[in-house]
Amino acid sequence: MVAIVVFVTAYISYIGYSYYSTPEVDRFYHENHSWFEPKGLFGHGIGVIGTFMIAFGVWIYIARKKYGFMERYLRLKYLLEFHIFLCTLGPILILFHTSFKFGGIVSIAFWSMVAVVFSGVVGRFIYNQIPRNIAGGELGLDQIQNRRRTMLEDLKGGVVFKESELSQLMNLELSGSDRWGLAKEFLKKSKANRASKREVMELLREERSLASKIANLEVMKKLFKYWHVIHKPFAIIMLFIVIIHVIVTVTMGYTWIF
Repeated sequence: MVAIVVFVTAYISYIGYSYYSTPEVDRFYHENHSWFEPKGLFGHGIGVIGTFMIAFGVWIYIARKKYGFMERYLRLKYLLEFHIFLCTLGPILILFHTSFKFGGIVSIAFWSMVAVVFSGVVGRFIYNQIPRNIAGGELGLDQIQNRRRTMLEDLKGGVVFKESELSQLMNLELSGSDRWGLAKEFLKKSKANRASKREVMELLREERSLASKIANLEVMKKLFKYWHVIHKPFAIIMLFIVIIHVIVTVTMGYTWIF
């Protein structure tokens, strides 16, 4: 999905560079003005599509998360990625729709949109720091600790480490980083094949990540709550101004162009 966002952005930038790089006072005389201007077929079209993408991305995510809409078919983890995709590409299309002209009430909507996108990126990072189950729900501390113990128990099933080494690695008092360093030292002396060593290192890498998340769990949960306080108001402001923009546009006689 990242590739799609990059491709669409690069493509529109390429085909519209001549127009968008022209000073505003001279754009009226550009040969493609009627195509790229905000009320032109292309400019209007990407504005409509961008607005729809944002509206649908927000609606489907809230409907699933808050009200359990299509809960059996939509995993929250993957839906979040789709939500981020739509609410990243949508604002980019709207940016091109404005033809980079920001003035009056539209500027408030634009900067609110920028704040929403930026805070969304930060929110995604915080979200990923909180361990979750397969459906995307938050795991409690006990559940996370049990998952970590299960990972360490899996080390007993192989032939990579000696019993004395395993007893040291199974010590839950060890931090993930210390266990990682100790395991690397043991693996240098191990006679196990490369595939077995790689499998063990992958398991320990996952355990180290989980241990780090456990250490920061409460902090990340608090940050996630504070993040909602920032993200939601900007989203509401943006939505409110977009609605006003559409009403004013229609009132002035600009209707659906398709």
